[in-house]
Amino acid sequence: MFDHEKLIAYQKAKETNCKMQRLLGGDKKISNFLKDQLHRAAISMVINIAEGAGRIGKKDRRRFYVISRSSCYECASIIDVLYGMNMIEERFFIDLKTDLEEVSKLLYGLIRRLDQVQV
Repeated sequence: MFDHEKLIAYQKAKETNCKMQRLLGGDKKISNFLKDQLHRAAISMVINIAEGAGRIGKKDRRRFYVISRSSCYECASIIDVLYGMNMIEERFFIDLKTDLEEVSKLLYGLIRRLDQVQV
């Protein structure tokens, strides 16, 4: 098992990404631009955790976790837009936003932990 697979943040981000990919695959109303943007942000959220976990230096690892958290925020913003345009149901919107908030908090915890570790 790779180190990133042990991280709860990675596991939750991967699960959330799968939910978003199902949304994108099944909904024909969403514009290709927004589909592409959400797809890239959702994947970025996951793969940057993995890439960060593979880095040796704490500063480098932290940078990838910050990028992942930014992608999480980007996903949340796109979900807000889609909900505002009545393109996703309220139940699904709340579920995704809750998941994204959890991923964000988990990533923040990883970032803070790296900030507190003395080199």
